[in-house]
Amino acid sequence: MFKRVFLSFVIGFTALYASAQTGIEQYNLVWDKQSLNSSESMPCGGGDIGLNVWVEGDELLFYMSRSGTFDENNTLLKLGRVRLKLSPNPFSQDDFKQALILKDGHVDIRTKKGSANTHMRVWVDVFRPVVHVDVNSETPLSAEASYESWRHIDQFPKGKENNANSYKWAPPTPVITFKDSVRFDGNQVMFYHQNRNSTAFDVVVKQQGMESVKDQMMNPIAGLCFGGLMQGANMTAAGTYLGRYHDTDFKGWKLKSRKPSKSHQVTVYLPVAKANEVWTSKLKSLIQENQKAAKIAKRQTQNWWKNYWERSYIYLDSAISSKSSTAWQVGRNYQLFRYMLGCNAYGEYPTKFNGGLFTVDPSFTDATLKFTPDFRNWGGGTHTAQNQRLVYWPMLRSGDIDMMKPQFDFYNNMLRNAELRSEFYWNHKGASFTEQIENFGLPNPAEYNWKRPADYDKGMEHNAWLEYQWDTVLEFCQMIIETHRYQGKDIKEYIPLIESSLTFFNEHYQYLAKKRGSKTFDANGHLVLYPGSSAETYKMAYNATSTISALQVVLQSLLELPDDCLTAEKREAWSTMLKHIPPISFREQGGHPTISPAKLWERINNTETPQLYPVYPWGIYGIGRSGLDTAINTYKYDADALKFRSHIGWKQDNIFAARLGLKDEAQRLTTLKLKDSGRRFPAFWGPGFDWTPDHNWGGSGMIGLQEMLMQTDGRKIYLLPAWPSDWNASFKLHAPYKTTIEAIVTDGKITSLKVSPESRKKDVEVLNTPHL
Repeated sequence: MFKRVFLSFVIGFTALYASAQTGIEQYNLVWDKQSLNSSESMPCGGGDIGLNVWVEGDELLFYMSRSGTFDENNTLLKLGRVRLKLSPNPFSQDDFKQALILKDGHVDIRTKKGSANTHMRVWVDVFRPVVHVDVNSETPLSAEASYESWRHIDQFPKGKENNANSYKWAPPTPVITFKDSVRFDGNQVMFYHQNRNSTAFDVVVKQQGMESVKDQMMNPIAGLCFGGLMQGANMTAAGTYLGRYHDTDFKGWKLKSRKPSKSHQVTVYLPVAKANEVWTSKLKSLIQENQKAAKIAKRQTQNWWKNYWERSYIYLDSAISSKSSTAWQVGRNYQLFRYMLGCNAYGEYPTKFNGGLFTVDPSFTDATLKFTPDFRNWGGGTHTAQNQRLVYWPMLRSGDIDMMKPQFDFYNNMLRNAELRSEFYWNHKGASFTEQIENFGLPNPAEYNWKRPADYDKGMEHNAWLEYQWDTVLEFCQMIIETHRYQGKDIKEYIPLIESSLTFFNEHYQYLAKKRGSKTFDANGHLVLYPGSSAETYKMAYNATSTISALQVVLQSLLELPDDCLTAEKREAWSTMLKHIPPISFREQGGHPTISPAKLWERINNTETPQLYPVYPWGIYGIGRSGLDTAINTYKYDADALKFRSHIGWKQDNIFAARLGLKDEAQRLTTLKLKDSGRRFPAFWGPGFDWTPDHNWGGSGMIGLQEMLMQTDGRKIYLLPAWPSDWNASFKLHAPYKTTIEAIVTDGKITSLKVSPESRKKDVEVLNTPHL
């Protein structure tokens, strides 16, 4: 019976890659050679767990990561590495396949040696933090499953290695990454990291002078416990060993099968909790739950991925299905990156811009950084909103609104800490969210700066890039409001966050005006937004365009919410604030009127283009709206915009071009964004300005492609606003008011269109195409 089932699988698996594929299956990634090292790994995951899976030297290996595993230094620690060895060795270099099966969300590994077939499947339960490895072979094999940890001893990161934690280049004292607890628990391996009560949180609170209100503050990392337990069916403890992988020494704990078998199962449980005793209880419950769900867990996970792929897609040049077609690459890599985002659908914390759950040994990104696999540049618990936003904006169009909750909760959970900053430093209301913010709502200590002038404002980051940059939270406020507009989500729990973020600007800039003189507003009754910052680029700005656009749009969107979201009193207050927001400034460039990044500024510090933020994300200018010509002038003639233009990392020029209907530019830049990364896994872009895989690179690429196909303005839906005639596509995207658009595009024309609900079809306009 087993042989018949196994051969049926082999035939089916072979047929899957021998025949033409359609839908998401055309993008399954198949390798016919083993990997050289971890940099040639495949992502695999679900729920909030990410694995890097590869076969090297006839052994299966994978790193394990989970959302929210922050240590005392606020490093996002990996949960270790698993190694599986089979004997006699079933691997053949001449008959090997490793495949990412997107429709089911797992990695399949198949090999044939002689006449014997062996199949391994690695998958993660979407609904429970459990990793599964299933092995089936036509001949009995012995199995050794090892848990490997480089944190079996204390680590002492120095120099740039501290860029992985909250201290970066300025640790106040020597940093210690404390060792994990790892041991055999009978015939299982138990491993966990238990945070001490003294953490980076305490250091930052003291540095920033807020100890008197410390007991009112949320502290997410004190006492945090994370790790897991690895067990194998019919396996027994088989001792420990020492080794070295790439740049890092490690210790392994080995489980060995009691006897050869045609099937083996290895299971890893990965709970996270706020205390060790709670973690232990969670682990026991998780094991029991997994045992009860043994017959349905795989099917539940496969159904989740099936529904995920059905609710949204973009397929390009499917008839070609050739790696030589850059359009096909763009479509595939859009889907591969969306797969990576789906692996943290339900995390307690958002997907990080600087690698997500899929970083590997750092010297494969930068040969000079010979650190442990825990390293990533720009911190673990530190978040950069300018980058994070690009990971989450595309989820509106792809219909993945349920996956946006971790990012919204990230800010909502920090709200009281951010409000305490305003109360403590300036004695006014409103939430002060800075850029380069810790996961407990205070500025990163290195960016806050230890070497500060004695009389410098204690609430300010003493940092040339980040000073006065408060407005990034407003993009997440708008995202929250958009989830209501798109799918009717109940967002009442987030209204205090939105209101407090707006209150900060209203109160803080009146506070600053009163410190400078006797008048609160300018001669026109507007807030004087000085000092400010237009992104990280135009510094010490007066009336920054990025801030004005954000305030205008968020206030207007808030006022459009139904009555159950706002009281009449609040509605009147926000209407009044909206009247106080100053207008956007303009300047002439090359004889053309253009949007100015601010009314005035003192210096340029970075290479962003906030003069085009009124185009994206704020949509004040765009197709179907007045002032489009001025916005296009800004893209074409603004000297800084031209100088800063690029597709690398968080650059969003491809999005600007799409929003402005510049189809050639949009195609060129989006192709550069989403074409193969040059690494074995084609969507592992980077490092860009950050790290590999660069998730804000992928996110901005997704947004650009979506905006080329579809844009919205109120109830209007524009199709093909920046679509090239030489790209054929089929797509399903989401629009406001619970609307989905499914279409096929052939030779620049829509040949099939389905609008749901059908009543919304009257709001659809196809640009550059005869009306359907």
